[in-house]
Amino acid sequence: MKKYVKLIRVKHWLKNGLVFLPIFFSKNIFNLNYLLTTTIAFFIFSFTSSIVYIINDINDIEKDRSHPVKKNRPLASGAISIKNAYNIIFVLSLLLLAMITITYIKNNNIGIAIIPVVYLILNILYSKWLKHIPIIDVVILVSGFLFRVMYGGIVNDIEVSKWLYLMIIFGSFYLGFGKRRNEIIKNGEKSRKVLELYNKEFLDKNMYVSLALAVVSYTLWCVDPTTITRIGNDYLFWTVPLVLVILQLYSLNIEKDSHGDPIEVILGDKILIGTVILYVLIMGGVLYLL
Repeated sequence: MKKYVKLIRVKHWLKNGLVFLPIFFSKNIFNLNYLLTTTIAFFIFSFTSSIVYIINDINDIEKDRSHPVKKNRPLASGAISIKNAYNIIFVLSLLLLAMITITYIKNNNIGIAIIPVVYLILNILYSKWLKHIPIIDVVILVSGFLFRVMYGGIVNDIEVSKWLYLMIIFGSFYLGFGKRRNEIIKNGEKSRKVLELYNKEFLDKNMYVSLALAVVSYTLWCVDPTTITRIGNDYLFWTVPLVLVILQLYSLNIEKDSHGDPIEVILGDKILIGTVILYVLIMGGVLYLL
């Protein structure tokens, strides 16, 4: 069982928690109807991303076998056969179709079906071709984070602030460039074909430009009169320094001995986890108690 959990990357489902942002920031996190719909959306994206992971592993199986870390993946190591991997894709697809149908019936919005399909197609194209094109490879990664937040809004018919969208976009570019940077440092340019077209200096500069823009976008969201009106108070700006500290802690991890994977970085630093939890508690207090 453990090998199948590893195959579908359950640990990486943490990224799909972004679908909860719209109901959290719109003060609907305790609305059971919204919460149920968003939970289904979470599993829709989780199963969709798992299908993508399996397809990528099938396509990269030979390359992964020569990688110092990826060689331990279930397919590369031989723990799971390619035939069984396709069986898992079939089961996940059936579950995905059922959940999309249920959500669409509940909220008659075509985006509920379109976004997971577009995400799946883009990532299949990424696996086959787009991952070899510099910048575009990171754009595909960024779109995945953006789609998650967008989906959380669509399934509940909640309007998401454009400043928050920009924060997600710039923050995702920071994560994507950071991952490429550390792949070059840890494994060299030959470990991934597209890395031959990048260099550390370029990635460093664009990482921190994206980081700065993410902080600016978040700050503008906090002080936006529309946000203040919706929230009902003007205390959000006090969370800006804490967001900056979270990003600095993340950057410190990136600068250390890390492969740059966002989930591995976050889960590997207890102080970072604690700071994120503190942010959630403070933001929750500002949104729901004041």
